[in-house]
Amino acid sequence: MIEAIQNHRSIRKFKPDAVEEGLLYELLRAGTRASTTGNMQVYSIIVSQQAEMKKKLWEIHFRQNMVLEAPLILTFNADFNRFSKWCELRKAIPGYDNFLSFTTAFIDALLASQNVALEAENNGLGICYLGTTTYNADKICDLFHLPKGVVPVTTLVIGYPAEIPELTDRLPLEAIVHQETYHDYSQEQIDKIYADRENSELTRQLLKINNKETLAQIFTESRYAKKDNLVFSKKYLEVIEKQGFMNND
Repeated sequence: MIEAIQNHRSIRKFKPDAVEEGLLYELLRAGTRASTTGNMQVYSIIVSQQAEMKKKLWEIHFRQNMVLEAPLILTFNADFNRFSKWCELRKAIPGYDNFLSFTTAFIDALLASQNVALEAENNGLGICYLGTTTYNADKICDLFHLPKGVVPVTTLVIGYPAEIPELTDRLPLEAIVHQETYHDYSQEQIDKIYADRENSELTRQLLKINNKETLAQIFTESRYAKKDNLVFSKKYLEVIEKQGFMNND
């Protein structure tokens, strides 16, 4: 498992081979063994394998071809629907229609998804997370007929890799880890932390392709521009409210 963690790659090209039923069971079982708040397991996983459904998901996820190629698509949802119904059936009054409860379920769903990802990679499968899940959560709600109390959080495409890309770089530990309290970064520290990434051959290629002066500009102007963030943020907040998680009175 340690080797799988250290060698994680996002796979975007897959062989057509199906994920065996027994292995799929183990992946899902691994997800259910993730840490969870109060042992509530306030998440759900939707399994998609049929070509017709994958075509619809391909449209929702900005037509990324890996959605069509991967034999298995798992959509992870923050889900208080099941737990709240159980409470009501057991003479208990649920109070989980608020943003804190959504955050609790959001975290539960992400923890489950990472367990699945680790188990998949440990068994020779490749995975890729789809950030487009939150961008088009409204369409996913409609496609899957999600009731109130359920909100899409993330999606994993899973299958046998058709390519093994190079490992992507990661920032050094000193960029991430703080001892005892948070220590803010000086300009000198920022320069040191990002030096290797900014001076890499990949970055030089990206700057040329995107016609930008700095790598940071690629993020702020091309990949994750403010105008797009605001649009998708508003859409996601609307989904969270529509699905019943904004009763904060």
